[in-house]
Amino acid sequence: MNKSQLESRLINFSLLIIKIVNSCTSCKAGSHLSNQIVRSGTSVSLNYGEAQSAESRKDFIHKMKIILKELRETFITLKLIRSANLSRHKVDVDQAIDECNQLISIFVKSVLTAQSKL
Repeated sequence: MNKSQLESRLINFSLLIIKIVNSCTSCKAGSHLSNQIVRSGTSVSLNYGEAQSAESRKDFIHKMKIILKELRETFITLKLIRSANLSRHKVDVDQAIDECNQLISIFVKSVLTAQSKL
């Protein structure tokens, strides 16, 4: 997968998160988790853009680790949303959980590869 394909995948993931947020219930928990996941789930594509302009390999690794942290936060939040039945689109939530898990694997490998080149 090249940089452009990964960027597209991250953007599509962020768009899926927005769709899920728009389908969440407006109860207190739904609102709280929606606010949380819209930040973490959309920041991954934005931070990837920053990583592409890293000033050094160490800066690149740092930015990639931030993306990884945001993906892990998003993953847990998605599981909470699914478990608490806070979204009307359960299929989208399951799809997002799967994609988030795959993206976590990609970024773990990317960080390890970049660190090995230091």
